[in-house]
Amino acid sequence: MLLASPAMPLVQSVARSLEIREALAGPEELGLVEIAGRTGLQPSTTHRLLATLLARGFVARNGASGRYALGHKIAELAGDRSERLRTLARPHLAIVQRETGETANLSILAPPNAVYIDQVDGSRAVRMLARIGAAVPAHASAAGKAMLAHAPAESLAALPLTALTAKTITTLAGLERELEAVRTRGYALDDEEHEPGLGCVAAPILDHRECAVAALSISAPIQRIRASFGPLLAAQAAEISHALGSP
Repeated sequence: MLLASPAMPLVQSVARSLEIREALAGPEELGLVEIAGRTGLQPSTTHRLLATLLARGFVARNGASGRYALGHKIAELAGDRSERLRTLARPHLAIVQRETGETANLSILAPPNAVYIDQVDGSRAVRMLARIGAAVPAHASAAGKAMLAHAPAESLAALPLTALTAKTITTLAGLERELEAVRTRGYALDDEEHEPGLGCVAAPILDHRECAVAALSISAPIQRIRASFGPLLAAQAAEISHALGSP
């Protein structure tokens, strides 16, 4: 972290713009007054900064509601972050695949989904494969739950908890209990919640703020899911987290 000093003073307008960007980092759109409240800025100052960020594409405004969200420029920069994640995670995906023989995945959270951004194919004759870029509902996948367990609590309320199988968690209270269990044991499980006969285990990758930026996971037929997969994934994810600045 960079600290202000006489040789490196903080630029107040830049700092305030970054505070607005951080306030908009969640999945929900925010109004002007809400942004001002979260950042501690005056509404008039917030409005001026939003106008600049809007003009440069870092913020988008919903024409119907007048509320704000992160803009396309953030998504472009996020592409660079995804590439770094893939580079850091690839050796660990290979370790997971080698030690289990199963398909190892890297996913990011794009509410309400978890999205696959990299994969190392399993060596089994029958193995689970997902197209890179494919999305699965976060509440019904191990990767999604691993990341949701370290996401702001208010983001859960916006998730459509659709039933995909008889085992899918479809209530907010049930999901909150599940995420607490994920935080306690360090990894998430999908027990045929997304697709009958399919199981998944995942561990979160955390950044310096202890927020989940991605997840490592194993997908396999449910009868091949092993108790050892969770600790293995948690250990490999922890190494990537450390490289991203997590304690």
